[in-house]
Amino acid sequence: MKTPSRIQPLVTDGLVDGVIRQLMSGKEAMVYVVQCGDAVCCAKVYKEANKRGFHNAVDYTEGRKTRNSRQARAMAKGSRYGRQEQEAAWQRTEVDALHRLAAAGVRVPTPYDFHEGVLLMELVTDEDGEPAPRLNDIALSEEDARRYHADLVRQVVRMLCAGIVHGDLSEYNVLVDCDGPVIIDLPQAIDAAANNNARRMLERDVANLAAYFGQFAPDLLNTDYGSEIWALYESGQLQPESALSGVFKAERGDADVDEVMQVIEAARREDAARQAGRAAADND
Repeated sequence: MKTPSRIQPLVTDGLVDGVIRQLMSGKEAMVYVVQCGDAVCCAKVYKEANKRGFHNAVDYTEGRKTRNSRQARAMAKGSRYGRQEQEAAWQRTEVDALHRLAAAGVRVPTPYDFHEGVLLMELVTDEDGEPAPRLNDIALSEEDARRYHADLVRQVVRMLCAGIVHGDLSEYNVLVDCDGPVIIDLPQAIDAAANNNARRMLERDVANLAAYFGQFAPDLLNTDYGSEIWALYESGQLQPESALSGVFKAERGDADVDEVMQVIEAARREDAARQAGRAAADND
């Protein structure tokens, strides 16, 4: 097929020999099967911000580190340079997450290169060498549903131990190869320690899994692995192989109102100091 303009720089630089076909079009990117020497790989071309499906990106980008103060100020102002930097940071998040998660033993595609806004990575295949199907495209027995659910809950645990929450995990961004589930689509990945939305998003990810697999194994609908996993993480007890029950009972106790107010006031002062620092830097 004709080489898309966004992939042409990779062809020019010798990273890609040619485009075999389009694999899919998602809410954030177009994905192509490409020839790279003797290997067949996957090229993910990110869509422009105004064409993506993530309209509440601020929930995902909270707590992400910037390269320098100039970049941070530009992104905060929403200038043209700031928007370009914000877009580049969104794309780099997936590359960084894939490297960290692969090192942590999470089943994700192997990233090979990131060039001109295109992520070149492993093409996940089935036993016949064809692109692996998405989870929602395969028929599941009750046994398979239980096995895949347990596998993915364990992957979520390993991700959190590596400091990452997927943030959009569902049957639509899990591939299934001959060895089981492979997690994909991570540009919205969340820093678990720095993002105040991390708990909510992790619990939503796990609830999505329970809702999907619960169609085939109904008792999974009554589990609460998300709350259990987060409680272990918050207490510093979560390990990649932590035993899980799927049952969680929240401890009830009186709230320390004074402590809560102190935290709020400290956050207010910290924010005021940041705003003053930004104003001073802008006037320099």
